[in-house]
Amino acid sequence: MYSWLFLFGAGIFEIGFTTCMKLSNGFSEVKFTLGFLICAVFSFLLLNKSLTHIPLGTAYAVWTGVGAFGTAVIGMIYFKDPASVARIVLLLILIGSILGLKFVSVD
Repeated sequence: MYSWLFLFGAGIFEIGFTTCMKLSNGFSEVKFTLGFLICAVFSFLLLNKSLTHIPLGTAYAVWTGVGAFGTAVIGMIYFKDPASVARIVLLLILIGSILGLKFVSVD
């Protein structure tokens, strides 16, 4: 159970490091560069911790899926990325796939 919480946390920190990377202005903004580094370290630490009970392929798919979903939502809300109906539907399918991996996983 805790492995899935670690994995979800790793995905949240992935959203943090991608967002900070965007805001860092090519790593020229110190506070966002530090935010990127801190979030990246925690993301990888939590991902590694989740691997004690979750298979590598499942963990990687969920980690990238949570990060991709969250980063896309942040992009649409804060960076004016396109928010078409098709894009939103496909992001919801991504979440369904992540949940599906959780329910079929044996841990």
